[in-house]
Amino acid sequence: MHQANIAELKKNVAPFEKSDMKKSIRQLINTLVPLILLWYGAYLSLSVSYWLTLPIVIVAAGFVIRTFIICHDCCHQSFFKNRLANDIVGTITGVLTLVPYEQWKNSHNIHHATSSNLDKRGVGDLWMMTVNEYLEASTWNKIAYRLYRNPIVMFGLGPIFVFLLQYRFNVKRARRKERLNTYLTNVLLVGLYALLIWAVGWQAFLLIQGPIFFVSGLFGIWLFYVQHTYEDSYFENDEEWSYVKAAVEGSSYYKLPKVLQWITGNIGFHHVHHLSPRVPNYNLEEAHNETPPLHMATTITLAASLQCLRFHLWDESNKRFVSFKGIKRLAAAQSEAIIDALQGSKPSLEGK
Repeated sequence: MHQANIAELKKNVAPFEKSDMKKSIRQLINTLVPLILLWYGAYLSLSVSYWLTLPIVIVAAGFVIRTFIICHDCCHQSFFKNRLANDIVGTITGVLTLVPYEQWKNSHNIHHATSSNLDKRGVGDLWMMTVNEYLEASTWNKIAYRLYRNPIVMFGLGPIFVFLLQYRFNVKRARRKERLNTYLTNVLLVGLYALLIWAVGWQAFLLIQGPIFFVSGLFGIWLFYVQHTYEDSYFENDEEWSYVKAAVEGSSYYKLPKVLQWITGNIGFHHVHHLSPRVPNYNLEEAHNETPPLHMATTITLAASLQCLRFHLWDESNKRFVSFKGIKRLAAAQSEAIIDALQGSKPSLEGK
């Protein structure tokens, strides 16, 4: 992508970077009010049947994801024009989604600055090995990576490890503001949960909050996974890496049904978000529609996204994701190429 095209693309997206106070307030209301009502409705349904409770908590989990998108926008200072307003709302929505606002903001900004850069992996992203790295890894590292990439571990144990354990502690490099925010989040979280347990009892609390937490965490990780892990994604070493290419080619357009698009805060337009994180979630679709070059982004439908589960390793030679089984085919093809090359060189050697 030429420099002139990059400048033009950024210019086209710029008008959509402005937040709208009315839209932001409206989104807070149509997200948090239903979440509270659904939680209370789930509690009332317990006296009827838990089979009635489960559909309610699943819908409530969707509104937790929508709440997280608000926190996510606040991290990018795109939900409000005022920084303090973003920080306050971001911290509150972070508590509701078990995410320490400052900690996640810092790691996520690193993710944006290094996404698809093979030389700068490890912060705010999923563990990803290249084919060569995997082949050269120790047996234990291969086992650990296979376990990490197993869907049961990633989407089953992942939410428990990340949201309940990892986010409760500060990282070593954390600055004072980040540390204090993590402590504040933990204190507010304990206070909120203690209040709910006092109000409804610990059994009811677990029966309601447990599924809400797990379902929202599972789909939260899934959204992050599918938006960067698809066959013809984009990864390059630092000297060849391009921020715009990483956004448009390394982030998918996850085309969801309108209801799911709304509940996930338009985050399926992930290519737009990575190109310009300052675009509020409620402007992402319009920015995509009004910017023709962005239509070239890889589009993944809900049905097609399930195929992304088979992509485990990045093949640097062919610039695509492959499965663990695909490594065997690559190795076999390489062996055949070597044999053919050796056989082809025999006559010249014998002639000498």
